[in-house]
Amino acid sequence: MVTTAPPSVFAQILDYANRANPYPLYAELRKTPVARQDDGSYVVSTYAEIVKLLHDPRISSDPHQLPEGAPASEDLPGLPPSFIRTDPPDHDRLRRLAMRHFGPPHTPDRVDGMIPDVRRIVTGLIDDLAGRTEVDIVDHVAYPFPVTVICELLGVPREDEPRFHPWVEALVAAIDPGAADPAELQRKASTARQEMGRYFAGLVDGHRRSPGRDLLSALATDDGPDGRMTDGQLLSTAFLLLLAGHETTVNLITNGMLTLLRNPEVLDRLRKEPELVIPLVEELLRYEPPVHLIPWRSALDDIEIADTTIPKGSRVVLVLAAGSRDPAHVHDPDRFDPDRFDSDRFGLARDIDQHLGFGGGIHYCFGAPLARLETQIALAELARRLVNPRLVVDPPPYRQNPVLRGPRHLPVAIDGITPAGD
Repeated sequence: MVTTAPPSVFAQILDYANRANPYPLYAELRKTPVARQDDGSYVVSTYAEIVKLLHDPRISSDPHQLPEGAPASEDLPGLPPSFIRTDPPDHDRLRRLAMRHFGPPHTPDRVDGMIPDVRRIVTGLIDDLAGRTEVDIVDHVAYPFPVTVICELLGVPREDEPRFHPWVEALVAAIDPGAADPAELQRKASTARQEMGRYFAGLVDGHRRSPGRDLLSALATDDGPDGRMTDGQLLSTAFLLLLAGHETTVNLITNGMLTLLRNPEVLDRLRKEPELVIPLVEELLRYEPPVHLIPWRSALDDIEIADTTIPKGSRVVLVLAAGSRDPAHVHDPDRFDPDRFDSDRFGLARDIDQHLGFGGGIHYCFGAPLARLETQIALAELARRLVNPRLVVDPPPYRQNPVLRGPRHLPVAIDGITPAGD
């Protein structure tokens, strides 16, 4: 009689059957902080070890360093990789060029200056729910909200926004490390990349000839101390900002509403204490993050960690969501507790390090300030304005991808919508 070995814990995590609740598997995975897989990759699941590797210069993000058969990148064909897929010194220069027009010290008001528009967009989307008895948080708010914000930030015409949804869906599907038919997914992703490349080439050219106050215009006409991005680098950066600038925020907002509906006492507190939303979003980034793992790192040298040697050339998978619930780092990690990040009690700047929701090291999430702002405003307004919201199904249907984990739909029954001014 021939017997087959049971799937590894990590293989079970990649299995869609466990998408709705991978956390018991993460607990099992942490028993072996650095676990070698059958394909030669090394999966790292504990907080301390993940943080060490996020800051280790011997860990590369360059896709050319990955062994054959590693998951595909999201980059556009024929163009250089985006800066999150590069190593220093190229990474540092490209990130500085992008950050000059997005945040301090050169553009400190970029994100804060968007607050009125962000509130206007959320208000309009929730206004449109009036008269409904059931809403889909994803379709009606969590998707259209951040995609509208990022398009306004980049200078993408509003009428072009619907074009991005099928492109992004194809690209996200292709980065699933456990996909059943990777060849077909790569074919669809390749078509999406080509179409997006042509679109952005025309858009960047238009912004260079007639610049506005948007981020793409600033990047296309920058003459700062680091020089300008090449056309290829500019296209890759524009593509990255569009994809990363809304896809993760969709999950964060949706995971947030799901968590609030599962914890009605916290939802009620948020209605009464709107300022609670700031520590609440930090706890959400720890408890139900939008990005669960990073499967595209590689070792540039032999690395000794947690009594294990990761050999040079090996692929390294960092399971951020497992690290953020590591009981060796966070007390009672499976409890949702927004007071964990209460700045008055603990000091938010210190306790923010308790989660890996935005990664860490040199690749710490570029758009974190905007994602925080969008999620804080969206959750506070949804909590305030949805009357008696209830989950229709629990768990809801999830996206296929284990990397960018979140519900595909989140149907919620409501008794009405509170007017915006009340």
